[in-house]
Amino acid sequence: MGTNFKPVILSLFTASLLFTFAYSASNDGLVRIGLKKMKLDQNSQIAARLELKNAEAFRASVRKYGLRGKSAEIHYGSGAVSGFFSLIMSMLEFIEATSEPSVTFLVAKFDGILGLGFQEISVGNAVPVWYNMVKQRLVKEPVFSFWLNRNTEEEEGGEIVFGGVDPNHYKGKHTYVPVTQKGYWQFDMGHILIGDKPTGYCTGSCSAIADSGTSLLAGPMTVVTMINQAIGATGVVSQECKAVVAQYGQTIMDLLLAEAQPKKICSQIGLCTFDGTHAVSIGIQSVVDENNDKSYGIAGNAMCSACEMTVVWMQNQLRQNQTQDRILNYVNELCDRIPNPMGQSAVDCGSLSSMPTVSFTIGGKIFNLTPEEYILKVGAGSAAQCISGFTALDVPPPRGPLWILGDIFMGRYHTVFDYGNLRVGFAEAA
Repeated sequence: MGTNFKPVILSLFTASLLFTFAYSASNDGLVRIGLKKMKLDQNSQIAARLELKNAEAFRASVRKYGLRGKSAEIHYGSGAVSGFFSLIMSMLEFIEATSEPSVTFLVAKFDGILGLGFQEISVGNAVPVWYNMVKQRLVKEPVFSFWLNRNTEEEEGGEIVFGGVDPNHYKGKHTYVPVTQKGYWQFDMGHILIGDKPTGYCTGSCSAIADSGTSLLAGPMTVVTMINQAIGATGVVSQECKAVVAQYGQTIMDLLLAEAQPKKICSQIGLCTFDGTHAVSIGIQSVVDENNDKSYGIAGNAMCSACEMTVVWMQNQLRQNQTQDRILNYVNELCDRIPNPMGQSAVDCGSLSSMPTVSFTIGGKIFNLTPEEYILKVGAGSAAQCISGFTALDVPPPRGPLWILGDIFMGRYHTVFDYGNLRVGFAEAA
């Protein structure tokens, strides 16, 4: 019943690696990092696991250490770190953190963060460790891959392979899609389906990022709200949405029936100042540039967002030849399912069997997630709570709409990051 998550964090790319690991090199030329739930033999070939009491102990343990002193700051979706750049052997730059003002960093117990995104988004244009691996020919191929073990009862939590792919951890063949924008591992994605029905979103393709630094599945509020409605999620904020439907619902319907341009409807009725391209403030600063000149206050932004969602929902229902009364009632129901500002929405743990499959189209292939895979179960027994694995993230054009396929997706699908051919591949995990 749902994925039972324990307090272990794996986080790469937007939030990078936050995990206890052990490193080993094997005869096949691959570098494997096993993500373990317990200490490994201290006589491992290379001690890549760093258990450091403080910065002075670390500096003393490294033969070639240089203090650069340049300040650095990184913002994540759930906090930030700041400190200064340092340099160790083989010209490997890293940041010594002096401040971690976030509950995440206080509660979680990990030794560091390892980023595997492209240099285009690195703080201070620092050279990522992966680039150094490739440049120094320390890996067999310019490829790294992820397997995340969804079985929380097993000792092995997963595996990162630098230099290739472990055939023991996937079934069939990988479906590859090209990287469309360097920075994050970003690619184009097609239709999103709830059950076997298209949502009407991403018909012209959306951008997506494969990112183990995001625990959940993040996507446009319009689609996440539709998913929440289908799975019965609660714990939401809906006042602005209901106000838009009550005051402008029939007008929006009439304009759609009159074949008005959907993206301009909300500006035509005065709820958006620009034609569907107003800026939206989100928590992941590094994904979306700050661009507040097109917004006109929090209240106006909320009404504009609610209007744009209503247009998409009504479009989808009109394509299904629903009656006007039925459409207005359906949109009102969707208003009750809008995710709350913190992104978490609860569901009934006893209703998983009746929830639909949610599917993503990547490279022309459908990738399914069952309720047991996209619902997070916290706690056990009568105290257990079930949380929707979908959270809202609105990214305006030209970078959006954007989906972030986090640990929930990567747990189901083995993921290959092909640096040499600039592509990302997915196959069923084994």
